[in-house]
Amino acid sequence: MTNDILTLLGQHRSVRQFDGQPLSSSEVNTLVDAAQHAATSTFAQQYSIISITDPVIKHELGNISGHHWLEKSGHYFMMVADQHRNLQIATAAHANTDILHSFDKFLAGTFDAAIATEAIVTAGESLGLGSTIMGSILNHAQSVIDLLHLPSLTFPLLGIAIGHPAENPDLKPRLPQPLMHFDNQYALPTDFNQQLSGYDARVAEYYQHRNSHLKQIDFSQHMVQELSRDPKLRSELIQVISQQGFDVSAHEV
Repeated sequence: MTNDILTLLGQHRSVRQFDGQPLSSSEVNTLVDAAQHAATSTFAQQYSIISITDPVIKHELGNISGHHWLEKSGHYFMMVADQHRNLQIATAAHANTDILHSFDKFLAGTFDAAIATEAIVTAGESLGLGSTIMGSILNHAQSVIDLLHLPSLTFPLLGIAIGHPAENPDLKPRLPQPLMHFDNQYALPTDFNQQLSGYDARVAEYYQHRNSHLKQIDFSQHMVQELSRDPKLRSELIQVISQQGFDVSAHEV
């Protein structure tokens, strides 16, 4: 079963090299409109989007993320969990605002922003654009907050570098569905090791033959490598989220 949308979704790949051409205001507005029409929890629209057009700010985000190639993107979006706007509405109505500080509402803003992010990426690809979603802005979340003057009850979650692609990366193989799609309960298949071995071989072949940045690694080795990162990296996130006004601390019942 296929159609144009399914074909588009099945051809997603991250793009990190752009031709330097800025997106037009029409393209930017179209992408934001696509984000706005994505699903949102309880229709509360608990996120905001900041377009980063200042080269100085872009450069600093390159320092924070460690990826200066974002500066050559046609546009850069910062996706922000946002209960600050709803705080203004609730305060004006003299309503109880306690719930806006809750972990539940922080998660709701996170979900809304993530869903909107995917809508921007997919809409962009339908226009012939390429992009990369960047969680690396969280390497120094407080610096991003300060840089963008984010108020209380907001938190930066993801960046999106998007533009006209100057590369066409090979399609990266995904996990076999039996390793990530189950019926009624979580249950890895009995032949897990065999299926994982086959997937490792596919990933190793991809890395050995893709059109750039060749390396000798399979998926299992990649995961072990990911787990070897400094555990102190981003260890301050809970504190920074709390400082932004969200109660993410553990409570005893």
